[in-house]
Parts: sequence; structure tokens; C-alpha cells
Amino acid sequence: MPWRNVVGSLFCFKIFGGRFQNNRMREVQLGSHTLRSDGVTVARIHMHDWFIFLLLVLIEFILNLSHPFYRYVGKDMMTDLKFPFKDNTVPFWAVHIYAVLLPIAVFLFVYWRRKDVYDLHHAILGLLYSVLVTAVITDAIKIAVGRPRPNFFWRCFPDGKDVYDKLGNVVCHGDEHVIKEGHKSFPSGHTSLSFAGLGFLSLYLSGKIKAFDQRGHIAKLCIVFLPLLFAALVGISRVDDYWHHWQDVFAGGLLGLVISTFCYLQFFPPPYKSQGWGPYAYFRELDMLATNTRPPTNGTFVVNQEDVERQTGNEGDDRSNGRFLLLSTDSNSCLSMQEIEIESETEGK
Repeated sequence: MPWRNVVGSLFCFKIFGGRFQNNRMREVQLGSHTLRSDGVTVARIHMHDWFIFLLLVLIEFILNLSHPFYRYVGKDMMTDLKFPFKDNTVPFWAVHIYAVLLPIAVFLFVYWRRKDVYDLHHAILGLLYSVLVTAVITDAIKIAVGRPRPNFFWRCFPDGKDVYDKLGNVVCHGDEHVIKEGHKSFPSGHTSLSFAGLGFLSLYLSGKIKAFDQRGHIAKLCIVFLPLLFAALVGISRVDDYWHHWQDVFAGGLLGLVISTFCYLQFFPPPYKSQGWGPYAYFRELDMLATNTRPPTNGTFVVNQEDVERQTGNEGDDRSNGRFLLLSTDSNSCLSMQEIEIESETEGK
């Protein structure tokens, strides 16, 4: 049957001994990100996540306006609540710098090196969720518990003259905002947010540097522990400043670390896994590419050249439209490059 009407050119390439699969596997093992991804498309896929994020921001705003539970504080309890009213060693505005902006700076550096928008988007989204969810839970517990801070006496009685009602409860005459903050001791917000942000960063770094590759490089563990050490020192400063009891700091650190772990595992494999260096989305794209290029039993398979070039970032010119790649995994065969004419109509009947 004669064939006419050219509809596309087929390129035939020889691949010796499965070299294509071996090279791809080597890229995965080395952590080389070769898939090109569209940041707008990735953000659109997770649009509902960003919408929920905005709702959490609104909830956090409402919680900050709410009054905590004013727990009964008797005169005999003031013995443990009469510590000095000191300034914060770590101001609250600084928490957002080292717990949010610092990790994002690390994410941007990794993106500059690997150009993987999947990794950048999921790292930022996971970090923001980690910090925001921790903040919402922390403030909700603060309001519900209403535990007095160790320096509550001086918040309630700035002149040092304590006053109690007939039931023995305190009658504060200090600044209303200062008294309100005095009932927000449990858990520690500085500590929980520090471990939420820096804990996420620690997990991210452990995956990127392959800290658990079973090669025994202690220096990698030092890098992983450094953010956690800083978060722990922030927690200790809260006790030293008499703004929190040690139980507040312990609970806050545990809360932030647990939430950061959950948020990280939503987007990234565990760092001790062989694929722990990249996000789940990247490996899903690899699986889709491998599925589209899976060879049949005869050792050859056809893939759309536009798909491969788009995924690997090697776009050709406009003449590549409609072109396919015919690949062979048989090391003993070599297919020559040729143009095949295809006719959609048979000659006259």
C-alpha cells in the first residue's frame, strides 16, 4: 500500500545497553533536578492550600484579639509569680526573621543552584504552614489555659502594692494589655514558632545534604543540629527572662517540632529515604515521564519529542512540532534516521 502526505518526522536513536535508563538513574542518585516546571502551574494546583492558608491567617488575627481565660490567682500563689519583669532577650519581631525569612533564604539558594520550582514552592508552602499552624494552636491553647507568667505580680501590681478581693483573687491595677499578656504563659510562643520554622529547616537540610546516607559524615549532622540548637537557646532565654515556666518551653518546643515534621512530610519524603533529597512532586513527574517512555517487548518505544524537551528544558525550534523520538534499548540494533511518509487515504477503489 503506497503512503503519502507527510504528517511528521521520526528520529531514530540508538541507545546502548539501556544507557537512557542508567543516566536517568544516575541523575536521581546525584540529586540532579532536570525537570523543568512552571511555577504558575504548580501554584495553581495548590490554590486550595493557599486559600486555607489565608483562612488560618484570619483565624490567627482573631485569636490575637481575643482575651485569655483569667485564672484565679491567690495571694499564696504570688510566691511563684513574683520574678522580675525583664525585657525580652529575643524580641518577638526577630522570631519571624530567623524562623521564616532565614529558611526561605536557604530555599532560594537551593533554587538558584537547581532551578527546581517544585522544591521551592513546596518548601515555602510547607514552612509557612508549619509556622502558621503552630501559631494558631499555640495561641488557642494560651487563651484556653490562661496560665500566669512568672512575672505576673509586677504586671498586675506595677507599684508593688497587691490588692485582693474578698475571695482572695487578685485585683490588678496595671496596664490592661500587659495584664492580658500576663495570662498567656502556656505554651511558649517564641519556642513553638522557633522549632516550627527551624525544625522544618533542619529536616530540609538533612534531606538536601543526605545526612543519613550511611557514610558516617558527622559534619552533616552538625549542620542539621545547628538550627535546632538555636531554637533550644531561644527557649532557654524565655525561662531566663522569667517570661515562661520551664513546662511552657518544653511544651512549646515539642509542639513546634511535631507540627514541622508533619508539614515537611506532606511535601517531602523522610530524609533517611533514598529519595529524601527531593519533593514528592518531582518524583511523580519522573514516574510520569518513565511511564510515557516505557519500552514494549520489541525493545523500541516512541515518545513525543515536545514532551521530552519540555520536561528536560531543551526546547527546540518551531519545526519540532509533531516530531517523535523512536528510541531503542537493544544494544545490537541501530535504527537509521529517516523520514516516513504517511498517507491517510488509500489509492482509488
